[in-house]
Amino acid sequence: MSAGYQDRGAVFIGPRARPTSEAEDPAVYFRREFEVAQDVVSATLWVTALGVVEPYLNGAPVGDEVLDPGWTSYRHRLVVRSHDVTHLVRPGANAFGAIVGEGWATGRLGYAEICRRRQFADRVGLFAVIDLNYSDRREVVVTDRLFRAGEGSVRANSVYDGVTIDARMEPNGWHQPGFDDSGWGPVEAIEWDRATLVDPVAPPIRRIEELAPRDIRPSRRATTIVDFGQNISGWVRLRLTGPRGRLVTIRHAEVLVDGLPDYTTLRTAQATDRYLLAGSGTEEFEPRFTYHGFRYAEIEGLPHDISPDDVRAVVVHSDMTRTGWFETSDELVNRLHENVVWSMRDNFVGLPTDCPQRDERLGWTGDINAFAPTAAYLYDVSGVLGSWLADLAAEQRERGFVPYVVPDVQGTYKSPAALWSDVAVSLPWALYWQYGDIEILRRSYESMVAFTRSVEALLDERGLWSAGFQFGDWLDPSAPLTSPRRGKTDPHLVATAYLAKVAREMAATAQALGQVGDAKHFTALVERVRAAFRAEYVTPNGRITNESATAYALAIQFGLLDAGQLPTAGTRLADLVRRDAGRISTGFAGTPHVAHALTRTGHTDAAYALLLQREAPSFLYPVTRGATTIWERWDAILPDGTVNPSGMTSLNHYALGSIAHWLHAVVAGLEATSPGYRTVRIAPQPGGGLTFAKAAHDTPRGRLAVRWHQANGTMELAVVVPPGTTAIVELPLHPTGDSERVGPGEHRWTYPARQRPHELALDSPIDALAGDDATWARIAAILQYHLPHLPLDAVVESNAAMPLSAVLNDFSALPASAREEIAAAIQSEAGGNKRQPVDGGARRPIRLVPPPHVTEDQR
Repeated sequence: MSAGYQDRGAVFIGPRARPTSEAEDPAVYFRREFEVAQDVVSATLWVTALGVVEPYLNGAPVGDEVLDPGWTSYRHRLVVRSHDVTHLVRPGANAFGAIVGEGWATGRLGYAEICRRRQFADRVGLFAVIDLNYSDRREVVVTDRLFRAGEGSVRANSVYDGVTIDARMEPNGWHQPGFDDSGWGPVEAIEWDRATLVDPVAPPIRRIEELAPRDIRPSRRATTIVDFGQNISGWVRLRLTGPRGRLVTIRHAEVLVDGLPDYTTLRTAQATDRYLLAGSGTEEFEPRFTYHGFRYAEIEGLPHDISPDDVRAVVVHSDMTRTGWFETSDELVNRLHENVVWSMRDNFVGLPTDCPQRDERLGWTGDINAFAPTAAYLYDVSGVLGSWLADLAAEQRERGFVPYVVPDVQGTYKSPAALWSDVAVSLPWALYWQYGDIEILRRSYESMVAFTRSVEALLDERGLWSAGFQFGDWLDPSAPLTSPRRGKTDPHLVATAYLAKVAREMAATAQALGQVGDAKHFTALVERVRAAFRAEYVTPNGRITNESATAYALAIQFGLLDAGQLPTAGTRLADLVRRDAGRISTGFAGTPHVAHALTRTGHTDAAYALLLQREAPSFLYPVTRGATTIWERWDAILPDGTVNPSGMTSLNHYALGSIAHWLHAVVAGLEATSPGYRTVRIAPQPGGGLTFAKAAHDTPRGRLAVRWHQANGTMELAVVVPPGTTAIVELPLHPTGDSERVGPGEHRWTYPARQRPHELALDSPIDALAGDDATWARIAAILQYHLPHLPLDAVVESNAAMPLSAVLNDFSALPASAREEIAAAIQSEAGGNKRQPVDGGARRPIRLVPPPHVTEDQR
């Protein structure tokens, strides 16, 4: 513990009356007055709570944190935050006050049958130390029985359900000297292990920004609907004037259906804030002790029409530093990336949660494991995730396994699961790779080893993880709505593949830490599991059981195949992607890896088809439906505008946003090749009709950046390499495939872009062919000559990601000679570099011209 608050005599205090109701309790107000001498030099406040705390000194709020101290594994780690309050103390009488709401400590947590209250404490409590430093002495004011406790305007407060504030009941001046607290009650000590008190590791939760409304409109049920244009985590601040006792209610929603807010994505969370006016003129209502996930606010009971200046959405999350940016020539892809950023922001509220809106908001291990490389690129997550890993290790030691959510409020599962529990290994490794800090691995090593050995003990005689509960390829689109873990890929294939990945990371960790014996042991484990996987699931030439995109992607990315098997596996994966017309066929386990696997095996064109498909299930379908965050399901909003009825339809769920890692590493081409970006590879791979891309990442060594632009047959490439970093730059579309080794500084290249003769072929996706004006005009002319009634535009729109050859097979009236003419037309135009981006994503009108062998007279 910090020397500032240990051994000062402070105890946790709470009201003597212990709440027994299952309803929300009023927040507790604490206060105490104390004297300060004239010669005070400095003053420091240390404060924490069982609950969430708002501290005040002499009427002024202390700090700008909200929802403090956040949510940790309270029984093991409770954060104490310090504040310099020298400017707030004054000679003579002073008053310290704090409001403590239930927060995560006593409020209801979980979902369905596990949703219950008081999982960490039976009542809220306050812990505080004020250290008064004089020139010749120190004095302290601590939480003890000299405090008094009362109530005020915060009548109900719940993380899930919202707050009720009755402004008429606020005890004016309660946090200033001279207030009469004789009507308040005594406090008593709360037993709490002070060894759990820790200094902060993560940045605090703060108000990060404010959004003005995009639209304010009346609804047909006599309410006012405010659209802020962006799905966020936070709350609504409202300025009002009205009669005393007037009740104004704000409900929060992610989506409108038929013009009205739809609350089904909240499940049982009420997400409702209520304010009763004091009637004292212009009043400002801003919630505390709660937060909501929403884009829309439905307001009832307004005493007057509100203007855009009267209402703001306050964005609230952990105050992380942005470190990564990305942009392309495709606005839909840009919006997809921005959605990833927003979903990450909205789910990093103290810890990495699955969603910010419904009765869950838990630290699901699988979600952050899938998303970790993307998260570490976009923001400095060393604090938030470092703190969370400390919680994970503490709960793992207590329970003997890694819980599926941390902090664990479930208590229903008792065995490890792939992708979820193995976050104990993969997340520290991802953070080490990002920051190059060996202490990350050292702090987590005990946890990492314990997890890996526990699963090793579960392997069958063949070396497979073949038994026990698994989430599998969670939320594979083919899984039944009521059973999202029952996708097309064998869950134990997924588990065994992930164990091979984890064992490899474990061996590398042991090697980095000089644990030679462990490194040897875990290297042998890698080979054992790898051999078992190939024997059970892979044919000698590289085909994989299940024939699913996830199975192939994991085998390719996790090094489970021999070199001779990779071409077959890559081709089969690309075939599956093209068979599904670029539509998503993977869930949490496969999605982070499928585009990378395609690129690794030479099928980046198929990865681009996957990226650019717009029909559900796809990455861009939610964007075309107006999504401003990543959805839990690819089709959380159905094409008719209604909410998917599965009950698992969060519209703010970052895990499937892991595609952004491919955008950063392949489209932009930025990739670390050693921990901490000591060496990097810069190798953009243009495709998909994109004409430019740029990215920047603030590494531990400084800014790393790239920008490429292709126009009129010329490629321009610019890179920035930070100090202390060496980069291998692979020049995209260079005529001779050149690469260069460069050091820190700015570097530029301009050269004729290599034209790839076979970039377009009969097997290319229709969307790729239609992106080349000259080529598509010839194809269209041939098709409409032979099939004059063919609705060509409809064919293109409904089969954009399908190979042209596959679509032609459906046209029984098309003669074989026509296929030959089309193939020849594509070949004759190949290498012309005539692709042009289409503004707004719309395709240019097709100009029909005669096919090459047909004259006007013959037509």
